[in-house]
This record gives sequence, structure tokens and C-alpha cells, in this order.
Amino acid sequence: MKVAVVGTGYVGLVSGTCFAETGNTVICVDNNPQKVESLKKGKMTIYEPGLDVLFDRNTKEGRLTFTTSLEEGIKDAEVIFLALPTPPGEDGSADLKYILGVADDLGKTMKKYAVIVDKSTVPVGTSEKVRAAIAANATVEFDVVSNPEFLREGVAVDDFMKPDRVVVGTESERAQEIMKRLYAPLVRQGNPVIFMDERSAEMTKYAANSFLAMKITFMNEIANLCERAGADVDNVRKGIGTDSRIGKRFLFPGIGYGGSCFPKDVQALGKTAAEYNYDFKILKSVMKVNDKQKTKMMPLVKDYFDGELKGKTIAIWGLAFKPHTDDIREAPALYNIKSLRRAGAKVVVFDPEAMDNIKKEIGRKVKYAKSMYEAIEGADALMIMTEWPEFRSPDFEKIGAALKNKVIFDGRNLYDLSNMENKGFTYYSIGRKVVNA
Repeated sequence: MKVAVVGTGYVGLVSGTCFAETGNTVICVDNNPQKVESLKKGKMTIYEPGLDVLFDRNTKEGRLTFTTSLEEGIKDAEVIFLALPTPPGEDGSADLKYILGVADDLGKTMKKYAVIVDKSTVPVGTSEKVRAAIAANATVEFDVVSNPEFLREGVAVDDFMKPDRVVVGTESERAQEIMKRLYAPLVRQGNPVIFMDERSAEMTKYAANSFLAMKITFMNEIANLCERAGADVDNVRKGIGTDSRIGKRFLFPGIGYGGSCFPKDVQALGKTAAEYNYDFKILKSVMKVNDKQKTKMMPLVKDYFDGELKGKTIAIWGLAFKPHTDDIREAPALYNIKSLRRAGAKVVVFDPEAMDNIKKEIGRKVKYAKSMYEAIEGADALMIMTEWPEFRSPDFEKIGAALKNKVIFDGRNLYDLSNMENKGFTYYSIGRKVVNA
């Protein structure tokens, strides 16, 4: 099939590359000439494990190409995906200006029938707005479909190629048949393509992400209670995670969720609820708790240094909001860096992939280390913000020798309490007892 993908951000580039991998001819369209030129030269513009291999193979085979021209990109397309940003507005609602702008252009440009697919995460009712924007100028038939993505950064290629389910919102039989053909190679093992109306599909994405955000936040609340009650959240997590009704995933306590999806989608669902005069109390609590959880370690750090951080050097391991990505959007590390600097501390940071993005975001406000061990050399304490695999089994003797104080503030519960005690560290984690050297 001939497929166009408008937008080469995270969702667009992963989707376009993976559709090409199943044999489709894919043209990705972007209005950023520098980005398109880089992609044409074979340079990836995002970091996602495994994507580079598929990208190289399909660009070399000519199945995956790039252009800045919308007219060129869609002229032969049977399916046109809109993978455009929907950033939160000041009131938390999703900003649809990019999607509706392209929809307006599509109406002026389309020369034959195509299925227009909202791949971006969009509020309930967006498909109707897109349909109206295209119809205002269109001279050909078309269908608008909602097809939300369920990609996890760090494992997005696997998620796309082996989806748990594919949700397609359309009441057009013609569009259904086309979407069935497009997704057939990806659901050969029997995972479902679930067809529903457009509004339900749009709601499904927000409901899924908000439920997962709620699950994370609930465990963080349990962890906070465990600290006061003398319980160990790791034991509690194992005890409830083996219940098949609950499941093991998204039960790890920490310093809150971040990234490009959960914060934005929870806010947007809350805004939708407000528009329909519904008081979504659980969602409000999720946002409030998560905001506070991100800097949960700060009072512990201040207490350890008797309230005086001025002149102290704090090392941070992990800047991305999660491992296996360079995405720093709403990352807890950003909030902790800001709090540390406000208190007068010097900050040294290291992350395997996200350093360049942090430099673009905050510049020279922190010192950038070349390795995890360089970051802690002479530091007064270590804070861990992201659970990268290389942080899980470090050389503790090297850490102890490098730090001025053998103290670790671990926002991701990477280490065993008894091991930390045996190695003589003062160790703070989430929902577990404090280990005092």
C-alpha cells in the first residue's frame, strides 16, 4: 500500500518506518527542511532502540522517503496519517492548530479518495473537526479515522510491530477494509483490530494513559504511606502484583511519571471532563500527587545537610524521564535540578542518551560529566533520577571513594537495602526504610 505520514516526530517516524518494514511504500512529510534533509542523508532525528536498523534498511530499499511537500507526499497515498504535535495549552487542553492546519491544506490538495488517520493523541470530537476542515475545500471523497498510538518510548518498535491491539475509530466500511489490509501483517498472531466509533477511539487513548498514570501514582502513595507505617513497598508490590486482577506492571514506586504522554494526556482528559461539566476527582488527585512526588527526595537531601545546600555539589545520574530514551519532557530530573540550584547547590549530571537535550533545555546551569563515575568525583551526594541498566550494578567501592559522603538518594529503588548497609552507605529510597551508615 502507499502510505503518507505527515509529521516526523517520535510517533510519525516510528510509524512510517515500521509501515515500510511490512512492505508498504511510505513517504514522510515534514515542514522542517533541516530535519527532512537529515533524514534523507540517513541521520536519525530521534533515539529509539532498534529503529535505526529498520530505518537504514527501508531507506536503502526505497520504501521510506522524505519530503517537505505535502502535495508530493500525499498524491498517491491510500492512507494519510496525521502524526502531529498536540501540545498542552495554558489551560491543559490539547492544542489542535497543527492538525487542523494540515487538514485545511489537505482539502485544498487531495486529488483522489484517501483515508485520513488521526494518529496523534487528540481530544474527543477531533475527528469531526478534522472532517469539517478538509470538507471545507475538498473536491473528492475521503474518510477520517481515529487510530491512536500505544507506543512506549524505549520499546516502540516492538510495540508497533507486535501490538497488543489496534484501535480504529470509523463507521465507514470502506475505511475499515483499508485499515484491515494495512494492519494485517502486524496482527497475524491473532491480536485484535478493534473497530469502534471515532469518539470512543479518541477516548480510549486518554483513558488508557490516565489509568496507567493513576496506577503509578497509587503505588507512589502506598510507598509514602509505607515509610510512615514501617512497611516495605517492595514486599507490598510483590504481594499485590501477583494478583491477576491487578498485574505486575506499573507498580514500581518512584519519583513520579514524566515524558511526552502521561502528563499531557492526563491534563487533556481533565480538561475534557471540565468541558462536559464532570468533576473528575481521581484525575485531579493523580496530577496533584505526581507534581509533589517529583521532588520527594529534596526534603531528605536538605535534612541530611542540615538545611544548608549552598556550596554543596550534588551528582545526578539519569536525566531522561525513563531509560532507553533521550526524552526529557516533564522528567523529574529537571524539577530536582531546579530545586537544587535554587537552594544554592552545584549540580553535576550524567545520562547515557539525554545530555544533548538537557543542554538545549538549560544550557550551562549544570556541569556535564562524560561518565557516571566522573559525575560523582568529589560530589557531596549522589541522586538517582532514571533507572538506566548501567546504574543497577555499579562499582560501589569506586562510588564510595569518589563521594565526599557515602550517601545516595535513590528515586528509583535500584539497590538492595542489606547490600547498601553492608557497603557502609547511607541510603534513601522510596517506600523503604532508610539505611544509615
